[in-house]
Amino acid sequence: MSDELNARLRAIVGAANVLDGETDMAPFLSDWRGRYHGRARAVVRPRDTAEVAAVVAACAQAGVAMVPQGGNTGLCGGATPLADGAAVVISLARLDRVRALDPDNDTLTVEAGCTLAAVQEAAQAAGRLFPLSLASEGSCLIGGNLSTNAGGVQVLRYGNTRDLVLGLEVVLPDGRVWDGLRGLRKDNTGYDLKQLFIGAEGTLGIVTAAVLKLFPAIRTRATAWVAVADPRAAVRLLGLLRAACGDRVSAFEIVGRTALGLVLRHIPGARDPLAGAPAWTVLVELSDPAVDAPLEAQLEAVLGEAVAQGLASDAAVAASVAQARALWALREDISEAQRIEGVSIKHDVSVPVSRIPEFLERAGAALAARWPDIRVVAFGHIGDGNLHYNLSKAVADDNATFIARTAEVNGIVHDLVCELGGSISAEHGLGQLKREEVLRYKPALEMELMRRVKQAFDPAGLMNPGKVL
Repeated sequence: MSDELNARLRAIVGAANVLDGETDMAPFLSDWRGRYHGRARAVVRPRDTAEVAAVVAACAQAGVAMVPQGGNTGLCGGATPLADGAAVVISLARLDRVRALDPDNDTLTVEAGCTLAAVQEAAQAAGRLFPLSLASEGSCLIGGNLSTNAGGVQVLRYGNTRDLVLGLEVVLPDGRVWDGLRGLRKDNTGYDLKQLFIGAEGTLGIVTAAVLKLFPAIRTRATAWVAVADPRAAVRLLGLLRAACGDRVSAFEIVGRTALGLVLRHIPGARDPLAGAPAWTVLVELSDPAVDAPLEAQLEAVLGEAVAQGLASDAAVAASVAQARALWALREDISEAQRIEGVSIKHDVSVPVSRIPEFLERAGAALAARWPDIRVVAFGHIGDGNLHYNLSKAVADDNATFIARTAEVNGIVHDLVCELGGSISAEHGLGQLKREEVLRYKPALEMELMRRVKQAFDPAGLMNPGKVL
């Protein structure tokens, strides 16, 4: 980094917040999975929007690329700088203020560096709910959730992150600040600009604050771990639940036996809630703002009907908050258990809910025909059509050879996803991981339009280069 730019950045954020030593920068240069390892000129840590804008302006004037970074918990390398070392990493972690709470409007205005857990806690303190929920919520930052349009376990009821946002504040690639912090549910005055930045992975600008929607606090829950006959039975059980309980169905997660087995093997204290080691299970949660909602009775009635129809064979209904948390931990610890187990070929795909059973059947058969000893770890948000479909070999030496066939494996999985009308990235984004792969599946016109948007906002190509496009 030039002495002039270095001096400008230090003047803006203070010398202590410009990191350029190898050891100091190391935590910012690798992704959570350890798949991507980059280099950077420096890591800069601004404390507010004005400092972010000044840092961006200084870098833009010097022609230096920038990589916005939140909690660095992404799974596609979107927040990791490239190996060329040409970029400055801009960490948003110090922008951690809750700016405003409007209980009558049911909105919360927060800065990008607030952890998702802190946002949830701020809503809870006001007797409200912010429903976005992820396994990494204690460390991921809301700015990163916005930039990747994070999904999570309650999309079924509340939608993706983009459905939970009313307004944004964004530093544009030239350092100007767009103040779109409006708490309006109706604003029909042209293009909805905030939606361009949500899910753009920092390629169009840096989100520094947001106005978020709040919902009534949940006061009653019913949670169960259910053994189902197969994925087709799981989809039918979802239909029974929604017909009987409506939008009280807040989560519906499927977990294959191999996925649960990794948790039981690697996570201390994990216990199988059901006997008999069923091949497929679902984690179901009903929730309601009413303190006296008869959710447990409703859930048990639906499960009884599911057993009568042959859809389910056993269930463990949580009798306490602690038991419900233990069931959720089995689902949320799958990613950590996989990381302990070793590298695998991961897929974050979505298809229409009705076609999930077909996807699992056909993908499993095609892969087993090519690699008979393949191990399929399938789990995810079956209620909204999103599966995490991860593949490996059980023997380390065999797995190293198998991982080298990632392109071939991706072709099998993603071709089928496309055939079934799905997406090769349901909630994790494209980042570095899928920026080339998406070219095979997204229509050329869509890619052209995306490039035009990028050119309009960032003509110099300095904002998070090498990601998405």
